Amino acid sequence: MSHPEIGQRLASVKHVVLVLSGKGGVGKSSCTVQLALSLANQGRKVGVLDIDLCGPSIPRMLGLEGRQIHQATAGWVPVFADSGKQLACMSIGFLLPNKNTSVVWRGPKKNTMIKQFLADVYWGDLDYLLIDTPPGTSDEHLAVVEYLQEWNPDGAVIVTTPQAVALADVKKEINFCTKVGLPLLGLIENMSGFVCPHCA
Repeated sequence: MSHPEIGQRLASVKHVVLVLSGKGGVGKSSCTVQLALSLANQGRKVGVLDIDLCGPSIPRMLGLEGRQIHQATAGWVPVFADSGKQLACMSIGFLLPNKNTSVVWRGPKKNTMIKQFLADVYWGDLDYLLIDTPPGTSDEHLAVVEYLQEWNPDGAVIVTTPQAVALADVKKEINFCTKVGLPLLGLIENMSGFVCPHCA
């Protein structure tokens, strides 16, 4: 299925990378923000698209809570995290009345929102678009991969923690990437450098 309106938006984006995790709470959004800040500090123009519709945390992590997006003739204008406009962000968190408002949507409405983000946000020229996804392999993942597949996203970075139960879910996430033809760019083992002095 062709989505030319998405292709028009992505024409000015050099690299598209999805950030995935098999389990919640492994620090996926934190890693997305760290990747974005690192790239921006290297002089790259970076966009972060938060499609974790039920738990949008990117605005808070970037210190952008309470900010609003604006509609321009070219589309939705993302929220910039810096004065130099090196780092832009789009999230459903900017569209909710307050941070405690829950999003209670079924799959089709989530898919429509994701498509609107991809088709309507005016990113301008970007070196990297990082897409922060919810945990698992649900409707949001299938939707974003379907909408992007014609434009060959660079691939996925998977975030996990050292615990066996989290690593087991990583195998499912890798299997998902294989099934949908999404290249695996790397695996981040988060929270792996600290040894509790009371447990060791």
